[in-house]
Amino acid sequence: MKESFRWYGPDDPVSLNNISQIGAKSVVSALHQIPNGLVWNKDDIKEHQQIIRNAGLDWEVVESVPVHEDIKQRTGSFQTYIDNFKATLDNLASCGIKTVCYNFMPVLDWTRTHLFYPMDDGSLALYFNSSALAAFDLFILKRKDAEREYNSSQIQKAKSYFKKLSSNEIETLSKNIISGMPGASERYTLEQFRSQLEKYEFLGEVDLQEHFLLFLEEIIPIAESMNVRMCVHPDDPPYNLFGIPRVVKNLQDLKTIFHRVPSLSNGLTFCTGSLGVRKENDLSVIFQKFANRIHFLHLRSIQWQGEGSFFEANHLEGDVDMFSVVYDIIVEEKKRLKQGRSDWEIPMRPDHGHQMLDDLNKKTKPGYSAIGRLRGLSEIRGLAQGITKTMNI
Repeated sequence: MKESFRWYGPDDPVSLNNISQIGAKSVVSALHQIPNGLVWNKDDIKEHQQIIRNAGLDWEVVESVPVHEDIKQRTGSFQTYIDNFKATLDNLASCGIKTVCYNFMPVLDWTRTHLFYPMDDGSLALYFNSSALAAFDLFILKRKDAEREYNSSQIQKAKSYFKKLSSNEIETLSKNIISGMPGASERYTLEQFRSQLEKYEFLGEVDLQEHFLLFLEEIIPIAESMNVRMCVHPDDPPYNLFGIPRVVKNLQDLKTIFHRVPSLSNGLTFCTGSLGVRKENDLSVIFQKFANRIHFLHLRSIQWQGEGSFFEANHLEGDVDMFSVVYDIIVEEKKRLKQGRSDWEIPMRPDHGHQMLDDLNKKTKPGYSAIGRLRGLSEIRGLAQGITKTMNI
């Protein structure tokens, strides 16, 4: 695996020098300062690229080029935004950056209810609590007809959860859900969030899936012509939120996506955490089914808590069988090497680490402190080396 580390730009508390010391050879980054839907011009790309090169690192993977909400709804200026997306791909390719991670999650990208949830060992983790999410939806956001999305038991648990919240906790929960995660392509107030959700009231799963496929049918031929590897990130978490469907959540969704647009430029970001949240998602089956089009790896583990709740576990713990995942990755890389593929070594980054040790006393981006991810990368590096040395393929 090609060891990488996510970097959010010059204001990231984890510096490029830190990343070099951690041992990664490249960074995963994006131009977060450019508003969603606008073209990333070559000068801005080259400037960001040069900063990274000056630190002795490479910028090989973009995460993410945001997909505008108009494209997902297929309304308003969606065609303009698709054309802008194509122009951005062209500019990235001309600068030699040809692996592009993106997602098709409506309104919110990554969603967690708690950004600094205390673990038994004193470290802090990202956490998704389904009762907290329902409490926000029903009693803070007060979304129209929201009660239809929950059964009586879920509503009662949400009500009990809400009653225990202080005013400060209500504010924190709201902020965490609608604007908390690093790298989110949009930031909303409560009213703006409510307004965005209303735009999806009459958009079902079949509609959203078709909009995604139509987007791919326009984008992928352009990407293929430039040897750009597009890799969609699975929904996180991979189930419907706020009445809005998710369409990149399981094996069947992925089969539909890759059957409709079979080009290898239409690829997958294999995120063990996102896919691993659904117990029915067999990570080995999914990996082996789409191995030849997995262009990017997010390796992290989660611990199921029941009823859709989970927290981010340490990388070799929790409910993700990281040994089997890494074994499958190494088998695929050896296969690609024998085939003479130039992309035989798959870029990987350790995703989401616990805030721990000295980082507990520092301002950090939730899930993206240095030491927790360093621990994850080190553990995965050791696991991969051990597997490689004992393989006879």
